[in-house]
Order: sequence, then structure tokens, then C-alpha cells
Amino acid sequence: MSDKRRVKVKLSLSGPDRNQVSLMLRKGTSSVRVIKRAMVLNLFDQGIASPEISKAVGVTPETARRIAQNYISEGLNRALFDKQRPGHKRIFSDKERNEIIALVCSDPPDGFQRWTVRLLAEEAVNRKIVKSIGRETIRVILQDHEFKPWRKKNVVRSIVK
Repeated sequence: MSDKRRVKVKLSLSGPDRNQVSLMLRKGTSSVRVIKRAMVLNLFDQGIASPEISKAVGVTPETARRIAQNYISEGLNRALFDKQRPGHKRIFSDKERNEIIALVCSDPPDGFQRWTVRLLAEEAVNRKIVKSIGRETIRVILQDHEFKPWRKKNVVRSIVK
């Protein structure tokens, strides 16, 4: 085993950062993850070492040191919040999604009064827009476009008595 000595992290919050951290801790309206990170920064600011901080907050000493290093190198926002992540790549292209929306805007097949999510999925495959697609994916596409085909657009009706 190597004899690595851990360097004690010395952290001093700036005045505005200290105020923001203490406000977050008083309010307690942020997520648990953010509150724990704020607690870590607050305890480092008080001169407490990472092993004690880890026991008090419920994180590992490495996590406490990483939060402090993020504050030192990139500031308060980076210490409290994660970087934006790229997310999962879309399975269907914008062209395919737009063709499905165009399909919804068209008249339903003979024998049907309106489009259902299941019917849209079947028709998208039949028209070779996509190889296969599920009902939930159709629903998400419609939701992403804030598309509500069952609503009448720009219709104002008075109450008839």
C-alpha cells in the first residue's frame, strides 16, 4: 500500500457565497443532494476536516473533498449543482417525428372517427414511417409537441340555457 497523505482542504467561502449557503440551509427547499453539498461547504468554511464532515453529513470523505475542490476551482454553482448531462440519444429522427405529427393531423382511416395512440402506432408502421414504434413513444411524441388532437382549437362557445 502506498503511503499517500491526504492534504487537508482549506476552504473559505466568500461573503456572498456564505450568505447563499446559509440561506439555502435555513430554507431547506432545495433537493437533498444540494442541501448536503451546502452543509459540506458550510462545515469546511468552519474549519472542520473532511472525515468529521463525512460523518456529520452522511457522505464519504472523498465526496466531501470533491465538493470542496469543485468550489475552489469552479465556484459555488459547480460545487452545489451537477453539470448538465447529454442524456439518451433519440431513437427517431426529427423527420420521423414530424411525419407522425403530420399523420395525426390527417384524417383517420376509414371506419375510425379519430386517431388513437394504438392506431397511430400501427399506421406509422404500415406507412413505413418507422420500422416499429410503441404506443408510449407515440404518446411522448405528442406530449413533446404539446399536441392535443381531441381539443377543438380557437373555439369559443357560449353557455346555452
